[in-house]
Amino acid sequence: MTATMTVPPIQMVAPHVVIRVKDGDLRTSQMALLGVGAILLAVSLGLGMTSHDPARFYFSYLTGYMGVLGITLGALFFTMVQHITRAGWSVGVRRIAEHVTAAIPVMALLYLPIAIGGFDHLYGHWANAEIVAGQPNYDAIIAGKSSYLNKQFFFVRAGLYFAIWIGLSMFFRRTSLKQDETGDPALSLRMSRIAAPGLLLFALSTTFAAFDWIMSLDPHWFSTMFGICYFAGGFMSFLAFVALLARWITRQGYLREVITTEHFHDIGKLMFAFMVFWTYTNFSQYMLIWYANLPEETTWFAHRKEGGWSSVGTILVFGHFLVPFVLLMSRHIKRNAITLSLGAAFLLVIHWIDMQYLVLPNYHGGHGTEHAAHVVDPATLSAAGHPSFGHDLDLWLHNINLHDGLCYIGMLCLVAGITLMFVRKHNLVPLRDPRLAETLSFQNI
Repeated sequence: MTATMTVPPIQMVAPHVVIRVKDGDLRTSQMALLGVGAILLAVSLGLGMTSHDPARFYFSYLTGYMGVLGITLGALFFTMVQHITRAGWSVGVRRIAEHVTAAIPVMALLYLPIAIGGFDHLYGHWANAEIVAGQPNYDAIIAGKSSYLNKQFFFVRAGLYFAIWIGLSMFFRRTSLKQDETGDPALSLRMSRIAAPGLLLFALSTTFAAFDWIMSLDPHWFSTMFGICYFAGGFMSFLAFVALLARWITRQGYLREVITTEHFHDIGKLMFAFMVFWTYTNFSQYMLIWYANLPEETTWFAHRKEGGWSSVGTILVFGHFLVPFVLLMSRHIKRNAITLSLGAAFLLVIHWIDMQYLVLPNYHGGHGTEHAAHVVDPATLSAAGHPSFGHDLDLWLHNINLHDGLCYIGMLCLVAGITLMFVRKHNLVPLRDPRLAETLSFQNI
């Protein structure tokens, strides 16, 4: 005979824990975030599509989109990793991550402006290139990649990526919520087992999405490390996002017993680790290309020495590595609400700048003949024969525009608002997760 076992209700494990948001509470914040996000995107879309240069708008839109998509995908990765490792410390944080993944279907809808209006502006240089030798518009490199870089297969792959992400996010979130009702510990084992192939599908889909949506902006360049570089920045930004959101929720009087200083300390550790991992992957990519010194590989970095983008590379070295490395190394910084929040907000800004560095130089000459790169004024060259940092910084500030900020902030607000909506709608914590007691008593060594 087999006994049916269930996890006891939270009232028996921790009766003092608040499990639901009060009716109407946090609703104003949720509606404000959704409203601000929708307005910013609507204004940006309206101004961008009626401007004299809609191509520039779509590059801004793609920059913001890929930045925020990385946050939602980071939430999905976090959820699956906690299940496959059967982690106990993160049960409360995992519920917030599950709600962040609920925004992935919305991100699929936000992809439509890229697919419908922006495709030719962003990818038309390879989609419309002639692949028959001898024709005026013939490009041998694009012709060699035409079996992969063609419009039909591009959209088939996009649909497959979203199907994988949405399917995984719905499975883990719904199964976790179902366990709240049944208390069946077998559901935890099931999620742990599904997380293994789920992580494999996630890795492949995220890597190829980064290839398709960013790397193909310059179809003459390639890097097998590009997908992991994108993932590292996206997961780091998710950790920064969840640190800020969880801190705000605890300040509203919820989750204080579930997400404590100990948990924020671990979030800070992970944020530090993946900031270093981003540095490692990007440096490895740069070092190998620099060492080989092959023209077909170095061209990507050559474009980022023009138009002021060299200053952004310097900003990323300091802002994406050196400054947060020093800031987040301290145990006291990670355990302090104010300093951890400042560090998280700083990394979200730096992540946006990183997305600019990946996407926007392609508009200014990285992939097409219609957008000429900025010409460097010899009068501004330093004694070493290179433009000064101040000159490059001024060029970069002139290259970015209002749309870059509106798209990123607007989508960020939408994701935060959707997350709050599900936080209000469902239980704040996995009520009958077998490891709930462990997270309530968790302490760092």
